[in-house]
Amino acid sequence: MADQAVDTGGVQVSSDAATPGRFLGRTRELKELRADIERTGLDTLTGKKAPRARVLLIAGRPGSGRTALAEELVRQVAGRYRDGVLRARLGESDGTPVPVEHAARELLTALDVPAPAGAGEDDLSATLREALAGRRALILLDDAASAEQVDALLPDTPECLLVAVSAGPLTGISDVRPCTLGGLDTKSALELLTRYTGSVRITVDPRAAEGLVEACQGQPAALVLAGGWLAARPQAAVSDLAKQLHTESVEDTAGTPLGRVFRLAHAALPAPAARTLRLLSLAPAGLVDPHTASALAGCSLGAARTALDDLTALGLLRASDSPLPQYEVPGCLHPLLRAAAEAHERPAELQLARARMLERTVRLLQSCRAVAERDNPQAREKLQSTPRALRFADERAAADWLRARRPALLAAARAAVADGELDTLARRLMSQLVRAMVAHFGTQEAAPDLYGVHQLVLDVAERRDLPRERAAALLNLADVDARTGRTAEALVRYRAALDAGREANDPYATGRAMESVGGAHLELGDYDRAADWFGRALAQRLARDERADAARLYGRIAGAHTYAGRYGEAQRAWRAAAAGHRKNGDVAAHARALSELARVQEYAGRPEESLRTCEEAMEWARRAGDVRLQAAVRLRLADTLDRLGDPVAAQLHRGEAERLLAESPADGDRERDPDRETTGTQT
Repeated sequence: MADQAVDTGGVQVSSDAATPGRFLGRTRELKELRADIERTGLDTLTGKKAPRARVLLIAGRPGSGRTALAEELVRQVAGRYRDGVLRARLGESDGTPVPVEHAARELLTALDVPAPAGAGEDDLSATLREALAGRRALILLDDAASAEQVDALLPDTPECLLVAVSAGPLTGISDVRPCTLGGLDTKSALELLTRYTGSVRITVDPRAAEGLVEACQGQPAALVLAGGWLAARPQAAVSDLAKQLHTESVEDTAGTPLGRVFRLAHAALPAPAARTLRLLSLAPAGLVDPHTASALAGCSLGAARTALDDLTALGLLRASDSPLPQYEVPGCLHPLLRAAAEAHERPAELQLARARMLERTVRLLQSCRAVAERDNPQAREKLQSTPRALRFADERAAADWLRARRPALLAAARAAVADGELDTLARRLMSQLVRAMVAHFGTQEAAPDLYGVHQLVLDVAERRDLPRERAAALLNLADVDARTGRTAEALVRYRAALDAGREANDPYATGRAMESVGGAHLELGDYDRAADWFGRALAQRLARDERADAARLYGRIAGAHTYAGRYGEAQRAWRAAAAGHRKNGDVAAHARALSELARVQEYAGRPEESLRTCEEAMEWARRAGDVRLQAAVRLRLADTLDRLGDPVAAQLHRGEAERLLAESPADGDRERDPDRETTGTQT
């Protein structure tokens, strides 16, 4: 077999502890799995074409090497699948199932297929199947908790292959034969130990080494911990560890080999390292970086780095494939770490560790955001007051950190909200996470993650009865719904946000909700209700003397009347909008309003008035210095001249418009459509 680092069911041999070598053992299982790919399915035997992809199942307990076997199988057969390998995890390190929509979105991202933010499981599953139609891809789903998870991601394309890793059978998916794993064969198990201890200690006492393998029942994860224990004690004999494990097995008949080796490894650690290891069970998504370890243990950053490296060398952690220093808590060890933490730490100490970790995360997010907003004086001041250890070298380093830590940050937000006792820290964390992601990635790219964060904000706001925050979360969620075509759902949330804004006596949320309700009705084609809601929002803006917003709302009312064919009312509203913008000194907005007024006058059958209004709009556009706006007004003027029977003048205006567009910068401001103007997303 080709060279490969040994992944032993969530425990990987570190290069610090041993030289990476070939994949160990499982020759029979690999042969059976490869043969199963070519096996004739039940549908083919009955003369039907296979309707879906072939599913291979590798079943075994955590720590049995099931993920390593799946990865080796994928490596061997990947060349047959021209569209590459897709991977997704269906379980968190603590055993919590990953929602199907999250896994589907990860697979779609790997395929470079956009998925709308906030889309449900069924929509994302259908989108994934459409994206895989006609492709020949290999899909690896790790830690599947149920058949329903796998079935929702199963392609309808027979040319694809899906390899699932699970603890047990996937009842409900037809034509699947599980490959159930036991322990490694003795030869492979001894080779695994040799990578930690060297060959001499094994060859001088082969019977003791075989006894150790038997005590570990050939389980790869247990063997890795045993090898790490021996590597840390060059003077200890293999027989010493075998005897201790035998004693443990007599005293703990109900335990597992992995649990017994873990207890020995944990007991042998220095007290600070053992405490750090236990507290890593609190790491979000099982992902640890030096800052997380430092905050959890309450130690310095340097001490945390040393502890993480030492624990990795002992096989208790796994170095993550990441551009930044990051480690994974093996899933098979997570329940053991959690039990040890509950046994050795008081509940108050665990809660304090969680709070320290969240507080450190909030400060890192603040620093990450500040680097991207150096033009903001407040951000610069905040950055200067941040300790050097929490600063990022530059904007790119901050973005890389945010991208690498994204799964852990989102998991931290979910865990903090689920905890229920750290809601203040949870709210701060989510606020800073939203702002950092928007600053580095933009609202559009970050929308899928932000949608989930806003849902968490809503959960906390409802639990704590915080109407102002409930209104903000509902507005943010509704904005995403509206942008992705779920207008009816957006309308329901906008109405709920309006109720929450009124309860909080928040004029901003109330006004924005009323305007957004009008926008949703406009999108649904209910122009009368749209104009009515825009009018309610306008009344509030006028009462608060918010003139710029009032002028803009006059334009939205005019747009609704225009769609409804009420051109007289639309003209009055556009005149009011133009007058408002002129009083406010917004020359460009004044010119746009006049241009829209000219369009409505043309619809109303008044081309001469439209021509005069267009000429006035042209003059104001020149005063504004907006070249693209001038070009747009000239094009509208040309259309009006065509209808008035003056094609020569119309052609002159079109030529001038083309010249202006050619000379204007490509990223210049484009003419907005006031009929569809919406407020920005609140963060």
